[in-house]
Amino acid sequence: MAKHDPLAPRNHDTYLGFDFGNKKIGVAVGQTTTGTANALSTLRSVNQAPDWTAIGRLIQEWQPAGLVVGISRQSDGQDNPITPRMLKFCRQLEGRFQLPVFQQDETLTTFEAKQMLYDDLRVSAGKLWEVQDRLAAQLILQTWLNTQ
Repeated sequence: MAKHDPLAPRNHDTYLGFDFGNKKIGVAVGQTTTGTANALSTLRSVNQAPDWTAIGRLIQEWQPAGLVVGISRQSDGQDNPITPRMLKFCRQLEGRFQLPVFQQDETLTTFEAKQMLYDDLRVSAGKLWEVQDRLAAQLILQTWLNTQ
């Protein structure tokens, strides 16, 4: 996959947010101007590897100024078993796309996303997997935008 052209025009107020998981990665888009984030998509991982082609397409489409990745840690601040993979994903994003990557604590965002979806009777349990990760990405990005 070709690397993104760092000289291409950027949407200076647009950011993509990611909820990283071994099987799926939720993606959201948000703007600092409006201070809002919206769920975008859920990407499936192949053999626990991110779909770099799909991520590249989203970066090409949205031309974000930066990327925000949720990082999960235990309540005492220690790493979870998946934390090293999340940090590797951050390094890979930065290296592949030459964009700043910001880490955001994602404690309980997937749980919160599931709870929000369960409370919404329009979402069936079968559809939950399709939307929970992108909603978690939205919550991660919204939390980050709230601190900007």
